[in-house]
Amino acid sequence: MREKIYFQIDAEFHRRRLDDFLFDKFYSLSKMYLREVIKEGHCEVNGYTGNSGVILKTKDFVEIEVDLNRETAMRPEKFPLDIVYEEDDFLLVNKPAEMLVHPTHRDKNGTLLNALSYYLNQEVLWRRNGEKSGADDQSEIRNPKSEIIRPGLVHRLDKKTSGLILIAKTPRAHRILSAHFERKLVEKKYLALVEGVVEEDAGEISAPIGRFEETKHWNIKTDGKAAESRFRVMERYADTTLLELQPVTGRTNQLRIHCEYIGHPIVGDERRGGREFGRLCLHAYKLAFQHPTEYRRLEFEIDLPPDFIAEEQTKKREAD
Repeated sequence: MREKIYFQIDAEFHRRRLDDFLFDKFYSLSKMYLREVIKEGHCEVNGYTGNSGVILKTKDFVEIEVDLNRETAMRPEKFPLDIVYEEDDFLLVNKPAEMLVHPTHRDKNGTLLNALSYYLNQEVLWRRNGEKSGADDQSEIRNPKSEIIRPGLVHRLDKKTSGLILIAKTPRAHRILSAHFERKLVEKKYLALVEGVVEEDAGEISAPIGRFEETKHWNIKTDGKAAESRFRVMERYADTTLLELQPVTGRTNQLRIHCEYIGHPIVGDERRGGREFGRLCLHAYKLAFQHPTEYRRLEFEIDLPPDFIAEEQTKKREAD
């Protein structure tokens, strides 16, 4: 059953999108459900039907009709996670290639958030089931008023990309870290094995990216959104190059598109001209950000995954 809930926007949420505000306030409800509520006209801003992209201002009034007892449809699943670092407010995970970050209409299980929902709520699930066995595939996280911890995404990695991903564990950390990403205060760097020998030691790639409606694919598009990436050569091999890549903007598939644009597609990115390989050779290896509740900057760096290293070592032997 829906109930009406009212908010008045304070300075903390000034210039925030309506959907982002609601994601924060209803932290344990699914984003998909909240977007449906907005789309169906059950949310008003200052008496007018709102849409997800409305920018809120201080003293705005928000009224929403929402079912607080709705299931989140997030099924906890127990499978191994590579936890790089963890505190009370957040954690860092080394995501493997070919794992989705969050469930979709097509893939509701086997994602990083399914695994994190189990990992962060093991004690709650054990108590609900009366025993530890079976909790991972029999329980669902249902009630936003309960004691569960909902993993909060503050950024994403493509399914095919491996590496560091930052997850908030509290609403406050989610809000602060999301704001840091929006204000470009977070430094993200990737390693990519690309086709061919890149001659320049370092450089910038600037080319707009947009979506082509006929193919539904993202690529270089003259009327697309501005996109900028930086690269630095880490090592050259006989017919490939190991690059460090840094996205200045955050467009869909930006690094893959920009590497193809300069004539050096990423190994494993077959659709963009890369050779066939067991995985996409793109790895988010470094992340630096401000701590969400303390005045200190954190920096994390992880090694290349074993399958990536094997390909790199093969290329090194060929170069020698």
